[in-house]
Amino acid sequence: MPSTAPSSAKPTGTWLAHWDPENPTFWSHGGSAVAWRTLAITTANLTLAFAAWFLVSALVVRLPQVGYRFSPSQLFWLTAMPGLAGGTLRLIHMFLTPMFGTRHVVALSTLSLLLPLLGWFFAVQDPDTPYWVLLFLSFLAGLGGGNFSSFMPSTSLFFPKRLLGTALAIQAGVGNLGVSIVQFVTPWVIGFALLGGATFMGGSQTLVRNGVESQVYLQNAPAVFIPFVLVFGITAWLILKSVPVKANFAEQFDIFKSRHTWSMTSLYIMTFGGFSGLAATFPLLIKEGFGGFEGAPDPLKWAFWGPLVGSLARVAAGPLSDRLGGARVTHWAGIGMAACTVLVAMNVSPASLDEFPMFVASMLALFFFAGIGNASTFKQMPMLFAPRQAAGVIGFTAAIAAYGPFLFGMLFAWSFGAFGSAMPVFYGLAVYFAFNVMLNWRMYARRGAAHPC
Repeated sequence: MPSTAPSSAKPTGTWLAHWDPENPTFWSHGGSAVAWRTLAITTANLTLAFAAWFLVSALVVRLPQVGYRFSPSQLFWLTAMPGLAGGTLRLIHMFLTPMFGTRHVVALSTLSLLLPLLGWFFAVQDPDTPYWVLLFLSFLAGLGGGNFSSFMPSTSLFFPKRLLGTALAIQAGVGNLGVSIVQFVTPWVIGFALLGGATFMGGSQTLVRNGVESQVYLQNAPAVFIPFVLVFGITAWLILKSVPVKANFAEQFDIFKSRHTWSMTSLYIMTFGGFSGLAATFPLLIKEGFGGFEGAPDPLKWAFWGPLVGSLARVAAGPLSDRLGGARVTHWAGIGMAACTVLVAMNVSPASLDEFPMFVASMLALFFFAGIGNASTFKQMPMLFAPRQAAGVIGFTAAIAAYGPFLFGMLFAWSFGAFGSAMPVFYGLAVYFAFNVMLNWRMYARRGAAHPC
């Protein structure tokens, strides 16, 4: 097992000499200030990571309107690729913090977001861009998804257990707001020329919607985030420090010997996998389900509400989980998710626009309960494991759940192709959510559970 003693820390500008957040004296005499400062900087960077990760979901509904000729299946593939990349890269990120430290990981991974942002900046200006190029850029957007599995484990090392539910909920909840930000900002920012129409910002594209033409600048969607990535990434490099809790690659595999790693992974797939998968596909679900009616709603004017509700619910549920216990909160969140999924299934194949309000309401309720469960499951993990192992489990569960956008994109592409509807997927999700409610109740939430958390 790696040492966590002060002598294990390198006396450099990166590594803290000593870290003991469970010591009240240490915490009150400087530890608290360092932890909260680190949380603020890391959370700002995580918000940008989520914005880059879900950039494709905000752009994809506009691509056919400016001349790109893609089938619904191809569009769902574009929204799925960031999830495939995000989940895969999180499996790498989960090992990085104990090896390289918070400062290096946060700063360099944030600056890596320039790759997909610059790529999409140029690609959306040419409708003749090959589909494979857009698939590759969608995969690169997954760089933002990968960051979560090193940022969150890092934060779990900075705070005492009594505050971990709150700290992790703040970071993840505010970070998740990046999804809403990119989906909310995109319809507005593409409507005008940035920097006075400077030549290097590119020209406009002709968008045709409901027979009406307008000029848009799709490249503005990635462009507005580029300066923030530069500023926040450099800030992280200059200010952040790293906790002297270290382990090499092989030592971190001990988490896979515990059954709690696998049960918590299933629970987090339910909550965050559901949140991320639905956030990525919500715009296309609106388009495919209600786009054929006269006066159809604009998907991007509604889709951002889902991630917004889920993110705010996650922030609020952190302190609640600290007070009531994560398992109890997860139990009720799972019941709410299962019930809302059935309601969505009943309204996802509409006969008229009259069903749209109920569809949106049930989706928002589903996002709400998913957000609560996202916070409560992250409270459970640090209660079940030692700090370094808890960080690893948080990274691993987040990695697997990050495949949500990919899995949901594939499931909906299959469902629309085979049945012309997303209804079978939602009924299947309801069964899976119900299974996880029973799993959590049996292992953690029931009276007399062997491992209450």
